[in-house]
Amino acid sequence: MSVGNASVQQSASPPRGLLARHPLISFFVMAYAFSWIVWSPWVLSEEGVGLLPFRLSDGTSGLLNAFAILAGPTLSALIMTGITEGRAGIRRLLGRIVLWRVGLRWYLFALLGIPAVMALGTIILPGGVASFGSLGLGYVLNYLALFPLIIVLGGPLFEEVGWRGFALPRLQPLHGPLVGTLILGLLWALWHLPQFLVPSWAEASGGSGFLAIVKFVFIAVAFAIVTTWVFNNTKGSVLLAILVHTSIDAFSIPMGGLFSPSEVANSILLSFGALVVVLVVLTRGRLGYREEEPQSATAPT
Repeated sequence: MSVGNASVQQSASPPRGLLARHPLISFFVMAYAFSWIVWSPWVLSEEGVGLLPFRLSDGTSGLLNAFAILAGPTLSALIMTGITEGRAGIRRLLGRIVLWRVGLRWYLFALLGIPAVMALGTIILPGGVASFGSLGLGYVLNYLALFPLIIVLGGPLFEEVGWRGFALPRLQPLHGPLVGTLILGLLWALWHLPQFLVPSWAEASGGSGFLAIVKFVFIAVAFAIVTTWVFNNTKGSVLLAILVHTSIDAFSIPMGGLFSPSEVANSILLSFGALVVVLVVLTRGRLGYREEEPQSATAPT
């Protein structure tokens, strides 16, 4: 009787069965498609490639970007979690967004350690040490003021629900923590590709040429490895992943007032590249991952 019912249910909803059999592929296809569709008016406008005869205001493009992220990684994660794990899985995912009891040292690393690593990278830049040495309390206040705004509108809150909330817990059991993170970092970086068609966004992110995009990919992969290390050591806390992501973005903006975007990208690549080497060596590529403590109820293939 139960076998018959299962057969009827499976045959009645073949798309749902296909998504459940390939949850990661389905998630990334959805995340790319939803975000790229929402981004399209901005990318095709006069601010982008110029195919549409209008220009969005800064406020409108900011809200559109936030909605593109919400419609991409977040919505895709919720849909696929519901399909693969049901309502209980969605509750677990939402619970990890507010998983805050992880130890003070991880908050210190996210809020102070990340900016310190980024600041150290500026020693290679002309006048880098002097530039930071001349800054006072205003720089710190600027960083703190940007933090809550960037969490919501800049991407970390809605991106991390998908990248670290859904994808990472499934990639690690399949490919291991290091390779799984490399895959995630690459796909995370390539998800941004349409934004490089908007010159203002591309310039602020280090440039629009091929080498600038390659550099962006390496930076994203480095960020992903550091975030995986924090995520694995905080019981799969999406909250800490959000804070790490926000800290990176928030500290990058004031740095842009001191150095050119390409210089900022070079310094970040150096500092996080060095940190990644240290983490991979010290953890032997495990990045704090423990198979006996799964971060998701299921990790379907």
